[in-house]
Amino acid sequence: MSERQMTLVGFMQAGNVTVYSGSWRYPSADLGFLTMDYYTHIAKTLERGKFDCVFFDDRLAMPGVYGDSVDDTVRYGARPIKLDLTAVLGGIIGATSRIGVGATYSTTYYDPFHVARTFATLDHLSGGRAAWNVVTSVNDSEAQNFGVETHLGHDERYDRAHEFLQAVAALWDSWEDGALVMDKESGEFADPSKVHRVDHDGKWFTVRGPLTVPRSPQGRPAILQAGSSGRGRDFAAQWADMIFTADPGLETARSHYKEQKEQVAASGRDPEQVKMLPMAYVVVGETEAIAKEKERLFLDAYVHPLASLALLSEVLNYDFARHDLDDPVTTEMMESSSGIRGLAQGVAKHLDREVTVRDLAAHRATLLQGPRFVGTGEQVADQMQEWFETRGCDGFVLAATHLPGAFEEVVRMVVPVLQERGLFRREYAGPTLRDQLGVPRP
Repeated sequence: MSERQMTLVGFMQAGNVTVYSGSWRYPSADLGFLTMDYYTHIAKTLERGKFDCVFFDDRLAMPGVYGDSVDDTVRYGARPIKLDLTAVLGGIIGATSRIGVGATYSTTYYDPFHVARTFATLDHLSGGRAAWNVVTSVNDSEAQNFGVETHLGHDERYDRAHEFLQAVAALWDSWEDGALVMDKESGEFADPSKVHRVDHDGKWFTVRGPLTVPRSPQGRPAILQAGSSGRGRDFAAQWADMIFTADPGLETARSHYKEQKEQVAASGRDPEQVKMLPMAYVVVGETEAIAKEKERLFLDAYVHPLASLALLSEVLNYDFARHDLDDPVTTEMMESSSGIRGLAQGVAKHLDREVTVRDLAAHRATLLQGPRFVGTGEQVADQMQEWFETRGCDGFVLAATHLPGAFEEVVRMVVPVLQERGLFRREYAGPTLRDQLGVPRP
């Protein structure tokens, strides 16, 4: 075995699609997303492949920025469904024994006590496998579902998130290890000298504590975070155990990896214990020709441009309905959102011509800027190995073109090759997610 082992995380949505807005139309896609069996089958598949974790993205609104309406979102299945993640993770915990289970919770629309209690409970019930994907939320649709007209500004969201993490960490630490005594003869249940109030009094939150859940098996559940801005990277350096990235190419990924690890070290943490994980698609086939045909279908056959624009409008908080599909992407449009600028520049480089709104829809049908690995199991493993061994990443967050087939194919055709090369575990390292990640218990 290689001394350094790849981390693999399965990316999920608790709804009708993956990141790819046409995934529900794939011929072999399972449409049982309103049943628990759907999620437990996928989690057990990933556990069979010895994945570190399965985690679920979430948004707190149906995409409705496009045309100020949810009509196209509903009509074309552009993520209109988002189930409550606590219930979904509870079912997965009962059906699995080793794979980590993660959920997205917003620091903008939840409260620290609620989040601390939820994830401490999940950590206990799973035997130490819980992870929290920290997000600040991104658009006005979410704000309006929580009685607020407009979303907080970027810097304010990160100021709030930083204080949120401080309060949550204090709540998780409010019970010391060994506080539970549970001596039936003496009648002492727990040692009050090891249970403490928090008394957090900040700009955004006032939290008394202590938490109503004892210290969990991991001490603190693992933290995953995906901020790409300067503030986001600072936040990740201080708090994250796994950093979820979206670097489009290997050279960019290597540069990001080096800079982010330096930031982690500067914050006083061991950079080798923070995993950088670009999001990637794997399209694998028994032959290269089969894999390329799957990729063609995946990119061209099943996504509707209005579904793509509905999702793109939501992600960038910009209403593309004010433009025709064949309108060029102008400087004025790019200045309205840094996300549009970065996307348009990437598409222009790929097409080598003027970019239209239709081009944005086609090239962001997946809402994915990271790598796409296509080929046989050996070829895909080659590509993943290059990223890993040249320090472009510590592993990958793998998204699926369709479910459950895409994950089944990775487990069947790619994982055994990585194992044979000594790059990925054959057995789990221990009972907790931190054991798999090689991240110490706080």
